[in-house]
Order: sequence, then structure tokens, then C-alpha cells
Amino acid sequence: MYHAIGHAPAASIRAFSVSPEMFADQMSLLAERGFTPVSTTCLAAAWRDGSPLPHHPVLITFDDGYEGVRQHALPVLHQHGFTTTVFVTTGWLRGPYEIDGAALDTMLDWDQVHELVAEGAEIGGHSHTHPQLDQLPDDLLQYEVEHCRELVTEQLGVPPVSFAYPYGYSNRRVRRAVRAAGYAQSLAVGNALADPCQGPYALRRITVRRGTSTAEFARLVEGRAVARTFAVDRALTKGYALLRGSRRFVRKAARARV
Repeated sequence: MYHAIGHAPAASIRAFSVSPEMFADQMSLLAERGFTPVSTTCLAAAWRDGSPLPHHPVLITFDDGYEGVRQHALPVLHQHGFTTTVFVTTGWLRGPYEIDGAALDTMLDWDQVHELVAEGAEIGGHSHTHPQLDQLPDDLLQYEVEHCRELVTEQLGVPPVSFAYPYGYSNRRVRRAVRAAGYAQSLAVGNALADPCQGPYALRRITVRRGTSTAEFARLVEGRAVARTFAVDRALTKGYALLRGSRRFVRKAARARV
């Protein structure tokens, strides 16, 4: 799971960004070790119908829709013949649906999204405003996942069939809403290898950060030391999940009293 690719990303996204040089090294490592990138749709479909995946399958994804994906990542992916899935936050993309001041850094515009599609990238949904979906009431949750899908469909002519949860947050209610909106599969974070037993609406990914060294990246893609590398992240995620659940319960109770 990548976010921004750039030399000097905004401070708010820097920790979750990767330099163009490091990204190129990481893709070269995948190529040298015989990995075969697949799209989110391909992975989920193979696990649904039991069809075989290529040797050493790997899913390369980008969340949010930063311009560096087109500028820096796409040429590298093209060089290796790699496919990818880009999950776009439609209200952040530059163009007719842009929400002023919402984006964290320079984002793709819709012409660049079309260029990604022309190069074989899958475009998935990532909500319209990038909220914590599990904190929203039902009507706003429905709006976020459906409006995002409507705008991507309007721009590209085909509906997106894959979704990624903003911040990786979801619960059973969110997953039901994503499925009801028409998405066939969705991705969380989890910082673990994806596995069919996770189900098509809760597939996990591994975060690649600016501080991820080449040696660490090599271990992660081989599935070694994943749990140890992200032990702190997982502990924080579990604790924050309990806190978010409590916050939503309090807000729901407050609305019921009004």
C-alpha cells in the first residue's frame, strides 16, 4: 500500500510517502525476484472462482490519488510491465468535484486518471471526502461510497468494482454499505499478507513508508517478519478501534435523545 510518491511531499503526508528513487528500487526488486503484479479485481476474482494466480502474485496499490503516482510511479510501472490499482478520493482530485482545501497535497486531475487507465491501471473508489467511514451515520456512509462510485463512473464510463477504506477503518456496517453500493471487493490495511480467508471485503495490505528500507521491503514482500515489523502499529490500531467504537456509541446515543 503506497500513498504519495515524490521528492518533497507535504509534511502531512511525508511519513507515508516514498521517494521516486526508492520506489524504483522496490519495483526493480519485485521484478528481479519474479513477482507478478495483479489488479485488485484479478486477485479477488481468482480467490472467488478458484482460478490460478500467476507465480509470486503481488498487489501494488496507491491510496488517495496523489499526482506523483502519474508523474513518478507510472513510468516505473510501465518499464516493468506492472499493473496497479489506484484508489481515488473523488473530492480531492483536481477538477469539477474538487473540495477546496481538502486535499493533503497535489492530487491527480481527471485527465491524468484517464492516462493511468490507458496504461492498464485499475481505478478503485476511496470515498468522496476521505472520512472515517465507521464513524458516520448511515445516510452519510451511503453517500460517501455511492457518490464516489457515481463520479468515477461518470468520468471513466465504467463503474469501479474495488474499494479501499480510508485510514483502513471498517466494520460490518461499513462493509455491508460498500457491498450494497456495488463494489465487488474492498481493501483494508491490517499490515499483514492478504489471504482468501479474510473475505473479499476485508483484504489486508502492508504499508510502505518513507522509512521502509530496501532490506525491510525485501523481507516484507517475502512474508518474513511482518508481524514483528508492525507489532506497534497493530497494538495502536486495536486500541484506537475501541476508542472509535465508543465515540460512535456516544454520538448515536446523543442523537437518540434529541
